[in-house]
Amino acid sequence: MSAVTIRYATEADTALILDFIRELAVFEGMGDEVVATETDLHVSLFERGQAEVIIAETGGEPVAFALFFQSYSTFLGKANLFLDDLFVREPFRGVGIGTAMLRRLARIAVERKCGRLDWLVLDGNADGAAFYKKQGAAALTDRRVYRLDGEGLAAFAAGESGTGRRV
Repeated sequence: MSAVTIRYATEADTALILDFIRELAVFEGMGDEVVATETDLHVSLFERGQAEVIIAETGGEPVAFALFFQSYSTFLGKANLFLDDLFVREPFRGVGIGTAMLRRLARIAVERKCGRLDWLVLDGNADGAAFYKKQGAAALTDRRVYRLDGEGLAAFAAGESGTGRRV
């Protein structure tokens, strides 16, 4: 395999990012839940700067992506980097690309003086959890994720009772 290079995504990568997101969703058994469009991604990533993406390539071929953004810890009094998605295409798994991507994210967090690098792992993703533990990450067991979305979010914002859904 050729050397792996990791670069920041550009506007020209918008369609590729959406392809990665769709592949990740299929991998996670949620392929029918992707409603994002290229326009949505272009606006949120490159016009509003709501998140960033890095892409790994080998031999000029895109093989992995990671989407991340800054969050904030009131206890630390500083920003954190939150990894929303990390995905390596199947033929390229197990050769260190995921580790290289996670290490690059750690360097970005350190360069930006973030207090931590956080992410979530689906309960059914035992391989992912094992990979992250191998890298030295610890699973937090003292919290749960709660969500308001869609109509429930709009209803709650309007003063009605919201209805969350579990994804």
